[in-house]
Amino acid sequence: MDLRYPIGKYESQPFSDKQKRTWLQDIQFLPGLLETAIENLDEKQFETPYRDGGWTVRQVVHHVADSHLNAYTRFKLGLTENNPAIKPYEEGLWAELKDVSVVPVNISITLLYALHTRWHAAIRDLTDEQWKRTVFHPEHKKEMTLWFLLGMYAWHGKHHVAHITSLRERKGWI
Repeated sequence: MDLRYPIGKYESQPFSDKQKRTWLQDIQFLPGLLETAIENLDEKQFETPYRDGGWTVRQVVHHVADSHLNAYTRFKLGLTENNPAIKPYEEGLWAELKDVSVVPVNISITLLYALHTRWHAAIRDLTDEQWKRTVFHPEHKKEMTLWFLLGMYAWHGKHHVAHITSLRERKGWI
């Protein structure tokens, strides 16, 4: 198994109501899944990388909050502007900032509960046409539909939960 991609890489899916329901539930329930994944870990475990050369569990949790804050903003821009350019960010450098090392992970978990409640409310009733709206990613020089982003961020949350849960399994922390 490739420890970098414990659930595989993201693969875009064609639009369907069934897939939409699944991905919306992934967005809605991600905070609880992440909270469960870190339940009862101690400080030493939070400082353990999920793989050699990878982020620590602490960094992964804070990264999900950072990433999904950006995702929420990208969706709001995509819903209110015509093909806006979205702002890339240096996620690796963000993971090294002081807030990641000193702020307890429960703060990011709390943030994710609030953020995902807002995010889910903003997108759960979009029309089929709204899912076709686009944003432009300047780093990748690519237009991305909100549908593509929904799938990517639904995958992203599960991807990082799996980093933690597979580490727990390998280390016998379950």
